[in-house]
Amino acid sequence: MSDERFDVVVIGSGPGGYVAAIRAAQNGLKTACVEVYKTLGGTCLNVGCIPSKALLHTSEIYEAAQTEFPAFGIKTEGLQLDLQAMMANKDKAVTELTGGVAFLFKKNKIEHIVGKGSINGPGSVSVALADGGSRTLEAKNIIIATGSDVTSLPGIEIDGKRIVSSTGALVLDKVPGHMVVIGGGAIGLEMGSVWLRLGSRVTVLEYLDAVLPGMDGEVRKSFGRMLKKQGMEIKTGARVIGVKTTKAGATVTYETVQNETAESIKCDIVLMAVGRKPYTDGLGLEEVGIEVDEAGRIVVGDGFETNVSGIYAIGDVIKGPMLAHKAEDEGIALADNLAGLTGYVNHDVIPSVVYTMPEVAAVGKTEEELKEAGTAYNVGKFPFTANSRAKTNRQTEGFVKIIADAKTDKVLGVHMVGSDAGNMIAEAVLAMEFGASAEDIALTCHAHPTHTEAVKEAAMAVFAKPIHM
Repeated sequence: MSDERFDVVVIGSGPGGYVAAIRAAQNGLKTACVEVYKTLGGTCLNVGCIPSKALLHTSEIYEAAQTEFPAFGIKTEGLQLDLQAMMANKDKAVTELTGGVAFLFKKNKIEHIVGKGSINGPGSVSVALADGGSRTLEAKNIIIATGSDVTSLPGIEIDGKRIVSSTGALVLDKVPGHMVVIGGGAIGLEMGSVWLRLGSRVTVLEYLDAVLPGMDGEVRKSFGRMLKKQGMEIKTGARVIGVKTTKAGATVTYETVQNETAESIKCDIVLMAVGRKPYTDGLGLEEVGIEVDEAGRIVVGDGFETNVSGIYAIGDVIKGPMLAHKAEDEGIALADNLAGLTGYVNHDVIPSVVYTMPEVAAVGKTEEELKEAGTAYNVGKFPFTANSRAKTNRQTEGFVKIIADAKTDKVLGVHMVGSDAGNMIAEAVLAMEFGASAEDIALTCHAHPTHTEAVKEAAMAVFAKPIHM
């Protein structure tokens, strides 16, 4: 096979793309990955999941040092914020992880081609190289894994100065006096939490009746109260109609959905966090005849193949939650399928996590979805106020909620708010993957004292028999 011929060419090196490339190479397929940037890892590693979690963690430590350490006998006189050092730590984490992906590419003999890729047709990819010139790659299989991009509201331009996206919110050189976050989803609440802890006044404007659209209603309302208790201002039923910027700041104008009364808020920084859109610009989809839906997502079949033979798509560019781990699972499954193996993804059991403090995590159906479907169910809840480890750590906010089928007891959904919910949800995901019942979880021994005991107790509560409540 010549240097320009490959079994698999992946366009995009985010979690879906680089994972697909690695698994394809592991399966013995000659693989290349085309990435427009020199660093691998896509949005997630460079300007998304990883840097945001670095700032979330360090800002949590800073706030804990101010408000929690004294109660544990730790004095913090003279505490100061070094924002530059905090940002340097974030950048270090990004460098380490993107470098790790580059190492894995070399280890698995994957060719990393830096440039903008476009599809000529089945079996052919053109690359406008970043350092000049071009290459045309022949590929038996082409995988589109170009991810997503930030989006804004009509008529409001993200200028990167006064109006920033989540990317811009990661690199602010000083703590804003007042930040307005447009959108009460995971990204807005996470980045808003960071700057709130570091000293900003933060106001969230959410169009719907509660933050975290799409999550369990009880969780949304309870979590909103927790954020307000932390000092975050949340205005729901607020439709933003415009933002005006000056050298000194910005003014956000919004209408209340209930009575359509216009109100304005002056601030230093506006964070636009109303969602993301599939990134397919310049791929040549229309020219090749690849079908997309009304939301701009590439339409694929069960095996991730588009309507054009030999061209596949995974991750944020196709239907489903825009989550890194969803893209990773799809990348592995597709790479296995291309090697003649059996790839598998259970899209009904994809966890979602909001990395605030406390964290929010969920998998499966919400009560609202089950009511709409007419499914009879039972609910078991257990609060962290009754969990010994949470009590010892003074992290008692939140609860675990398990929803089980009323007839079969099969677990249909698990929703939780708590300090370690992002890790705890894995147990629920595994249980649901194996079709477990609430009784199965209740009869499984959990180590004491741990936060996960709340999961066991919530399962017991499905039968109204929790021990510690």
